[in-house]
Amino acid sequence: MQMNTPPRSTIRLTRRGRLVLIATGAVVAGTAVAVPLLSLEGPKKEAKPATLVIPEGWRASQVYEAVDKALALPAGTTRKTLPRVGLKLPNDAQGNPEGYLFPATYPLDKKATPQTLLSYMVDTANKKFGGAPIAAGAQRNAMNVYQTVTIASLVQAEAATKADMGKVARVVFNRLKHGMPLQMDSTINYALNRLTLKTTENDTRVESPYNSYQRMGLPPTPIDNPGEEAMRAAISPTPGDWLYFVTVKPGDTRFTASYAEHQRNVAEFNRNQKASKGPSAAAG
Repeated sequence: MQMNTPPRSTIRLTRRGRLVLIATGAVVAGTAVAVPLLSLEGPKKEAKPATLVIPEGWRASQVYEAVDKALALPAGTTRKTLPRVGLKLPNDAQGNPEGYLFPATYPLDKKATPQTLLSYMVDTANKKFGGAPIAAGAQRNAMNVYQTVTIASLVQAEAATKADMGKVARVVFNRLKHGMPLQMDSTINYALNRLTLKTTENDTRVESPYNSYQRMGLPPTPIDNPGEEAMRAAISPTPGDWLYFVTVKPGDTRFTASYAEHQRNVAEFNRNQKASKGPSAAAG
């Protein structure tokens, strides 16, 4: 069933009342810092990290930077190795590993290289995504596994809490079903290679296949590397008729099928942001 959608210039689907702080470089576990002692031996070298932690929701670009730093390689080294790695990606990915650099803790032994680490991540993703439950869930939703990973990446980026993931997934499916553009700010952020809560009207006009304000359907690839809970939400979305959602304040995300109600929720979000001197949101 087609649904009339308010003019695109007045719509903003999501406005998440949260910020994500991601430090540049690798997030590593098991790092020990040696404190220099006043001795004839001189300062001790910093111990190398024993593991590399890839958080849920990191983009491929962040993973590349983390690998470079963890292996003490010049910036850009890991990205440059991609054509030579031969990653076992689905055909739909066309060589782009976004979505398949599975978030987990990876060991860093003396033989670790960008090639071995990226292959380990993709092999882990294939094991996680290639099982019968994921394949059956994707088929049940009239999707293939790669499309399901793409939906999970949207869920990972947009859901304010794990409890909201199933509802966010349902909004994605409902919008696709009704022939509505997804209009998710996370896709704009991906197109512009940034992380922010503030999306302007000018931003929504950016020429990009990831501009879900102007283009129908799913983005051409995942927009981050989702974890298992986001994947579960993508194959088993929470039942509901929601078409809109907004995190009015931390811990208070409101889902609705009514555009008028969503407008009221967005107005409340804007009031809260103004009171805290945060970014302003346009009507959604």
